[in-house]
Amino acid sequence: MIPVVSDLAPLVCAVLLAVTGAGKLFGRRTAQVAADTVLVRVLGDARRAALALRTIGGVEVALAAALLAAPTAVVPGAATAALGLGFTGYLGYARATAPESSCGCSAKQEGPIGLLSFSRAGLVVLGGAAAATADTSWWSRIADRPAVSTVFLVAATVVVGALTADLDRLWLLPLRRARIRLFGNPLPASAGPAGQVPVAASVELLERSLAWQAASPVVRSALLDSWDDEGWRVLRFAGVYEDMRGAHPVSVLFALDRTATIDTTENPAVRVSLIDDETEELVPADVLAPVPSRTALPLAT
Repeated sequence: MIPVVSDLAPLVCAVLLAVTGAGKLFGRRTAQVAADTVLVRVLGDARRAALALRTIGGVEVALAAALLAAPTAVVPGAATAALGLGFTGYLGYARATAPESSCGCSAKQEGPIGLLSFSRAGLVVLGGAAAATADTSWWSRIADRPAVSTVFLVAATVVVGALTADLDRLWLLPLRRARIRLFGNPLPASAGPAGQVPVAASVELLERSLAWQAASPVVRSALLDSWDDEGWRVLRFAGVYEDMRGAHPVSVLFALDRTATIDTTENPAVRVSLIDDETEELVPADVLAPVPSRTALPLAT
């Protein structure tokens, strides 16, 4: 079984790196996700952060191609393991210095760095180390032992899918919908702190926040989309901002605690990002309206 693992590891790593690398390199949301990572603090500029994220994506795609074409070569597997170690160090630094920042692992999902992020990085390290010891090409191993190879590839697919939030919509959401159809809604009638907070409740909380006051002159639509990721709820609206060149359409993104409601907090922490729909670049925050300071009321004596 061990030779099967090492010989098929290049194929598994190649697929994983191809998916995450293509998301960074060609994804439409790369600039948006990069703006919420610690790379902005390190590089000092959102454009440089997006370029760095796309460069990493290019490296991942190149490694995926090398793993597929030369699975018995030591260098691609060792480079994959080194990349995984680099990811782990980056995640540790980001978690220690900016715990609210996004991972940027796939440039498709936003949210704070958590156990899934470290697990994905660890999987890359282990997969790369195993791939470096491969002595038979993956296609030869599959032809030689098809049954065992199929079992391993199915198990690897399940593990990778469980650790990849991008695939949730492909398997996890349909599974949840099927469970609800078969067994009914598992949530209590009135969702409390342990229940699922409705999206409408998050929108209500957002519209009472200072962040909404600052961004409302730019917003031009009702809620268009929403998604949850590792503790955050992201709400997307359409908007328009104007500069010397005229009006430009943007996506206005708000991220707030997905468990928060007006009953649990009056001043939620909200992160706002504006992404130009035409250039896919982060729009400077100075287009937002200044929020008036709140004057303290006199106390009765």
